[in-house]
Amino acid sequence: MVDLPSLTVPVLAAGVVAVVGVALTAWALHALSERRYDATRGRLVAVDAGRPATLRSERYGLAGRPDELRRLRDGRVIPVELKTRSTPPRGPTPSHVVQVRAYCLLVEEATGVAPPYGVLRYSDREFRVRWDGRARDELLAVRVELGRPYDGRATPSRARCARCPWVGGCDARVV
Repeated sequence: MVDLPSLTVPVLAAGVVAVVGVALTAWALHALSERRYDATRGRLVAVDAGRPATLRSERYGLAGRPDELRRLRDGRVIPVELKTRSTPPRGPTPSHVVQVRAYCLLVEEATGVAPPYGVLRYSDREFRVRWDGRARDELLAVRVELGRPYDGRATPSRARCARCPWVGGCDARVV
């Protein structure tokens, strides 16, 4: 059997100092990591948690809340959309890209300054979604298309309709 030294006040004090030192070091490393993250990706200015402000555009009839808004060093604000899933095998889905572009348009309307890009962050990878005149035109074309009456292109099936979030309001659903 091994004889353990008795815990004296100096030994306990040294242990407490060591634990506090490790905790302070971990906190400092975390703070440095956040600072480095903010320097490369922009300073966090808003998060969609609790009751954040909704961005609205009366001109385009859009509203939304990006998961994050980050301010770049030059003062421009970029939207960040977070997805909990991993990146799809073929890359970002078109609907996710459209969502980020819609947030870019809303940020531009709210701030008066176009963001250079939006960010689409999956659990395993991050993508910059360009925001320029061409991207704006593509987004507005999608918006016009969505405003048209449904033309019956969908091919409904029981399996597809069962998983669809719009099944309650769709006029093409399987009954």
